[in-house]
Amino acid sequence: MGFRDLLDGVIEVNESVSVFQEMFEYSESKNHEAIIFNNITECPNHRASLNILTRERICETLGISPGELIDILSWAMKNPSEPKLIEKELSPAMENTQRELDLNKIPIPWHYKEDGGRYQSASIIVAEYDNQRNISFHRQLLRDNTSTVSRFVPRHLRSMTDKAWQDKEEIPIAVVNGADPLVLLSGAMSFSEPLDEMSVAASLHEKLYGRPLEVIRLDNGIIVPSESEYVMEASITMETDDEGPYVDITGTVDDIRQEPVIRYSAVHHRNSPVFHAIIPAQKEHYTLMGMPRAPTIKTAVSEVVECTDVYLTEGGCGWLSSVVQIVPKTKEDGMKAIHAALDGHKSMKQVIVVDKDIDVSNSSRVEWALMTRWQPDKDTIILSNQKGSSLDPSRSVSGETSKIGMDATIDPSMDRSPYESVL
Repeated sequence: MGFRDLLDGVIEVNESVSVFQEMFEYSESKNHEAIIFNNITECPNHRASLNILTRERICETLGISPGELIDILSWAMKNPSEPKLIEKELSPAMENTQRELDLNKIPIPWHYKEDGGRYQSASIIVAEYDNQRNISFHRQLLRDNTSTVSRFVPRHLRSMTDKAWQDKEEIPIAVVNGADPLVLLSGAMSFSEPLDEMSVAASLHEKLYGRPLEVIRLDNGIIVPSESEYVMEASITMETDDEGPYVDITGTVDDIRQEPVIRYSAVHHRNSPVFHAIIPAQKEHYTLMGMPRAPTIKTAVSEVVECTDVYLTEGGCGWLSSVVQIVPKTKEDGMKAIHAALDGHKSMKQVIVVDKDIDVSNSSRVEWALMTRWQPDKDTIILSNQKGSSLDPSRSVSGETSKIGMDATIDPSMDRSPYESVL
């Protein structure tokens, strides 16, 4: 499956739309439904899509339930495989190459007026350095025709960059936009130890599509997924520049920082390419942040109790709050699940545990479970002086926060009938 398989049935917009906030404004007018723009004012022959990669659309396209997808993501992390290298000329992504390098001709959007400029939010960076490969999402502020400034949070690519800078070296990379959805999900995962995200994507590809993930090797040596809309050759330089401000996943404005400059050397793309342009702090952003964390949470909870589903909520920005569905065998299982979930995703601030009859993605049903099955003084855990997320503006200066867990499950030793809805 390629990125375009997610575009079936979306709203098509044929009128001219500008990258300067008009894509966002149109999306907002349609309640942020899945959209493709076929006529970008500043970028002739290029298209752009919004609100495509959601939990519901991914699962519908794959023909599986969200719970099944979480289990398969977890399985792939434990069973990585190798992609299939094919000739570069066979890749749709190599159908066109910019004759004169100009990033302005790509429909990189300026969504919010508060942003510092035009931002790539959905592009992944594929980096290889010191015998390690990493695929990850990093926002990039368009600086000029040939360069961007990218925010590197303290994860694998930041460590690779720091090592390269110590060695006074640049890192060759590829910037990929509109990749296979399974590659995007793999790139959004976090691992407790270095793991090649491409090998996880390859395993997912074989499991769900029944065929290998095809990749090509670019002239700078970097391997990228063949079925991508854009593949761009670049390098992480030793230069830094201002990055930000940026409206982040919480809807708050992130700071201006000195961050690495990425210098581009080539842009390749499909015929009539579709640029994936995520709107920060909307459902697609929540999906890419939250869904790849669900397997880690589910695995941690499953070690102490039977866990059947995990959902990182929209109100929690796909990051700070989750609903965990379990099958309790004892009265204490709900509390065990809370502690395990918080250990499984340490950036979380809130966990609600529910029974199997509650749809974890339905906020009304989750609140109903709380109001009918939860007693605040008996079924609540509050933890103080915990490591908080950098995305939480209410954290302390030292980065600490408090956390809460609520057990809205029914004691399995009790008669369930008074707690079950007939609606």
